[in-house]
Amino acid sequence: MEADIRSFLSYLRVEKGLSDNTMYAYQRDMLKFAEFTGKHKVGTTQIERSHVVDFLRSLYLKKLDSRSVARHLVTLRHFFRFCFAEGLIKEDPAANIQSPKFRQSLPEFLSLAEVDRLLAQPDPTSTLGLRDKAMIELLYSTGLRVSELCGLKVNDIQIDVGCLRCIGKGNKERLVPVGKQALQVVQEYIKKSRPRILGERTSLFLFPSRAGSAINRIAFWKTLGMYGRKAGLRKALTPHMLRHSFATHLLDRGADLRSVQMMLGHADIATTQIYTHVVEERLKQVYKAHHPRA
Repeated sequence: MEADIRSFLSYLRVEKGLSDNTMYAYQRDMLKFAEFTGKHKVGTTQIERSHVVDFLRSLYLKKLDSRSVARHLVTLRHFFRFCFAEGLIKEDPAANIQSPKFRQSLPEFLSLAEVDRLLAQPDPTSTLGLRDKAMIELLYSTGLRVSELCGLKVNDIQIDVGCLRCIGKGNKERLVPVGKQALQVVQEYIKKSRPRILGERTSLFLFPSRAGSAINRIAFWKTLGMYGRKAGLRKALTPHMLRHSFATHLLDRGADLRSVQMMLGHADIATTQIYTHVVEERLKQVYKAHHPRA
C-alpha cells in the first residue's frame, strides 16, 4: 500500500499542482490510514467499505472532531478514485460513505476599532517594525492566506496600478486590489527596511528572511500573535482572522459575494457564503440591541 500512496501523492503534486501545505495534509491523512490498515494486515486491493468506516470510527475515538474526520474522508475518496482510475482496485470502498455532519461555525473576525489598534502596534521607525506593519497592512488590505503573503515576490506587487499578483491554492493565479494605505507602507518598507534586512544578499521575495529565503509563516504567525496581545485583543490572533475580517468588512459595506470570492481565491462560492451569515448575524444583534420592539 505504501507504493500506492507514494504514487497518489506524486500524482497530486505533479498533475494537480497542490501547495506544500495541502500536500502535507494529504500525506498526514494517508499515513494515518496506512498505519490503520497495516494493523489489520490489508493492502489496497483488500480494503472494503467496513475498513474505511472502522478507520473513521477510530478517529472519533481519538477525540477528533467531525470536521477533521470529514477531511480524512475527503482524502480517502481522492485516493480511491485515483486507485480506481489506475486500475489498482475494481470498486471504490469509500464511494457510498456519507460525510460526518457538523455545525458550520462562523469565522471569528476583528472589528474596525480592533484592526486600528492592531495596526498601531508595530514601530515603523525600526527595521523589523516597519516590515511587520507592511505585512499586517497587506494581509488586511488583500485578504491573502498567510502562505500567499510569505511567498510574494517583489515583482508580484504592482504599486503603479494598485494590485498584486498572487499564486494561490492549486497554483491558480489571481489579481487582488491593494489599498492606498497598505501600498504606502509597503513602498516605505521596500525603500528602508528590506535593504537593511538583506544586507549584501539579494532575494526575489518581497518579505525575505536575513538569509534571503521567504519569511517563515510560523514565525510571522507568532509575531502577529504578539502584536494582538499588545493591542489587547479579546481572542488569540491568527493570520486567518485578518482574512475573515477583510471579507466581512467588505460585505458589510456592500461588496458583492462574487467579487469577494475572486479576491479570496475561493474555487467555490459556497465557501465564501459563510461570510454572509456573519453579516446577517451582526444585523440581528444590532436589531435586537436597538429596536424598541425587538
